[in-house]
Formats: sequence, C-alpha cells, structure tokens
Amino acid sequence: MKMEPNYPLKSLNTFGLEASAAQFIEVNSTEDVVELAQQGKLKDEDTLILGGGSNILLCDDIDNLVVKNNIKYIQKTAQSETHITVKIGAGEVWHNLVLISLDNNWFGLENMSLIPGTVGAAPMQNIGAYGSEVKDVFESLEAVDRITGEIKTFNNKECQFGYRESVFKNQFKNQYFIVSVTLKLSLDPILNSSYGAINAVIEEKGIKNPDPKDISDAVIEIRQSKLPDPNKIGNSGSFFKNPEIPNEQFEEVKNKFTNIVGYPLENGKTKVPAGWLIENAGWKGFRNGDIGVHKNQALVLVNYGAGKGKDIYDLALKIKASVFEKYGIEINPEVNIIG
Repeated sequence: MKMEPNYPLKSLNTFGLEASAAQFIEVNSTEDVVELAQQGKLKDEDTLILGGGSNILLCDDIDNLVVKNNIKYIQKTAQSETHITVKIGAGEVWHNLVLISLDNNWFGLENMSLIPGTVGAAPMQNIGAYGSEVKDVFESLEAVDRITGEIKTFNNKECQFGYRESVFKNQFKNQYFIVSVTLKLSLDPILNSSYGAINAVIEEKGIKNPDPKDISDAVIEIRQSKLPDPNKIGNSGSFFKNPEIPNEQFEEVKNKFTNIVGYPLENGKTKVPAGWLIENAGWKGFRNGDIGVHKNQALVLVNYGAGKGKDIYDLALKIKASVFEKYGIEINPEVNIIG
C-alpha cells in the first residue's frame, strides 16, 4: 500500500467535482484494511471510505485520509437445489455483479440493474429499485472495526435494514469498514415485474414469456431513459429519498392537491415520490450556471462541468424548503454530504 498526498478526487466521484484528499490510499484485501486499522489510520471518523463515489457530494477538499476500497472477488460458498450463496469483495462494481449473476443463472438482482456504486455500499444504503432491495437477498457481511482491526460478521437482522437505511448509517456510522458481502441468490427464476414501467417495456418489445434477463434489460432501458450518464453529465442518481408520511397526512395533502401520487405501505404510511414533489414544485430543468436539476428527472441534481459541491448543496436546501413550503412534506438527501 502506498500513501499519496494531495490526491485529486475528480475522477473518483460521479458528480465530477474538483476536490483533493490530504492523504489517499487504496486497499485491495481485507488484510490491507486490518493493517490500516491496527496502525491507527482508520480511527478518525473523518477518514473517508470511498467506493464508487456515486453516492457522495464533495463540498470541499478532504483534509483527512481517503481510503479507496478496491477489494474485488466473487466466490461461491454454498449451494443447494434452489439457492446459491456468493461472497463478494466490497470493491466490486454492483452492476457488474448483476450481469455476472445473470450469466451464471443466479437470480434475485435483476431489478437492481444499473444501480451505480460498489457492493460494499449496497447494504449500507440498503439499495433498491423496482420492488427489490438488497435486504431481500442479503445473507451477511464482514466488516473491520476501524479502531481495533477486529473482523466482525453481521447477519441480516443485525444490519437493521430500513428504507435506504442500515445500522451503518446510524448506530455504527464511521465505526466499521465493510470488506465483503454475502448474498443468497435463487437458482430458479422468480420474476418481479410488479412495477408497471417494467411490464410496459416488455409488452412494447412483444415479449410473451419474459425471463430475468428481460427484466434486467427493461430496468436498464428505463433507468437510461430517465437518468443521465455520469460520464457525460455529473450526477449521483437520485439525490433525495422518497418520503414516507402518515396516511392521515397524505389524505390532508391530497385534499388540497388531488393529483399527488402516493403508494400505501403496510406500516400505516404512504410513500410519496420525491421526484413528483420536486417537479411539481417547479424545479425540473432548473439551471443556474453549471449546476441544476435534470430536465428529464427532477430527482437528479447535476453538474454540467465546473459546478461546485457547495452550490449543489445550497440548491438541494432550496429545493427541500420549496417542497416543504408547498406540500408540508419534508424530503431528505439520499446522497452523503461530505465537507
């Protein structure tokens, strides 16, 4: 491992923001992480663990150590007649894992195709899309205690998964470095096409008996039609989480705004699409210099080239205040704000 000073981070964050790290190092194995912890280099909670850089907003230079997780491997650990258990290095690119799984007829990830980021970030955020979440296939993960260097295993229950939440964003925030994730995938295709958009794409293509690859292709097509390619326009995908509000509150808002969209949940709440709220508050397509809101998807904040992280954050705060003023609904960032 080589420590590098004043390291540029522009190519390591999907917003494409200019920023640098006071110190930078890349880890390629669990042993590397344990060594760093035992040397005391991970104990500072301001040390930034970097995966794919797809869920962060860098508002300034990082005055501390940045550690790039590059632990990559995919290893079968167990198999039954119906399922296979696969252990994956936390630095693997998530979408590559989805494609490899489909190639091997391991099913359960297809609805989460093209989600940016690495495997290690998936359980932290409990990523999900089109009716599927990581928690649905999650078996366990291994994480290194950033102070002691001890390796600890967390099972599904211990991760305390919620909507874009886990114990690693709350109780254990900045305490562990995730080094591997183990998923239990099905050997039998079980299609999840509950979202109408998926069915619409499949019907449009004239596919009568879709398979998991067809579901994946449909999800990719939908995402590409809605979300800008970060290689062309800097962004982090969905910037805000969809708020969940009490059913009573939703009915009150609906009485005033009859066209509001909401999806009832089993917990007595209704999920309201943040993109709908932002668009109907007038922000879709907004641009100020090199920052703005994407013209096709109001949930995506963008950097058109020379935007600054602080300016994007200020825009996010204005959008949040605007939505609350109009609808009385609070929206919060899904993206991690750094600096």
